[in-house]
Amino acid sequence: MKELSIRDLAQIAIVAAIYVVLTVTPPLNAISYGPYQFRISEMLNFLAFYNRKYILAVTLGCVIANFFAYGWIDVLVGGGSTLLFVSLGVWLFDKFNHQEILGGLMIKSHLYFAFFFSASMITVAAELAYFGSPFLLTWFTTAVGELASLLVGAILIKRLAGLIDFTL
Repeated sequence: MKELSIRDLAQIAIVAAIYVVLTVTPPLNAISYGPYQFRISEMLNFLAFYNRKYILAVTLGCVIANFFAYGWIDVLVGGGSTLLFVSLGVWLFDKFNHQEILGGLMIKSHLYFAFFFSASMITVAAELAYFGSPFLLTWFTTAVGELASLLVGAILIKRLAGLIDFTL
């Protein structure tokens, strides 16, 4: 990775802060944690498709937001999972066709990424099972919430990318 400039660090901090606000602020915090979660902030994962520095931004945002839930275990599991799967997803799906689909609302690789990252909620389900939640049900509910957030995010971030240059 290239050396990060002051501008890069500021953009990383801003995106991380947006992630935290979209996760911990009431009433969003009521749907952002636990076995039935819908994290609106997960939409920001798609920024990593435009610039790798946003992998660090969403990971940092996730780490900070997770500290408010289950403490250090959530910081390690959730933050580590975000870093691993967003990095892996971007690396893998860069190889897929970037053809626009759904009337130009979404890019094919974004759709693949949404399903890939939803399946990766197995790590969240395992963590929550440790705290007493039923594993399979929790995996299903967190994956559905993740998928919904990412599908909306794919469309929203693509639209914003037409207005804002995220590659800078």
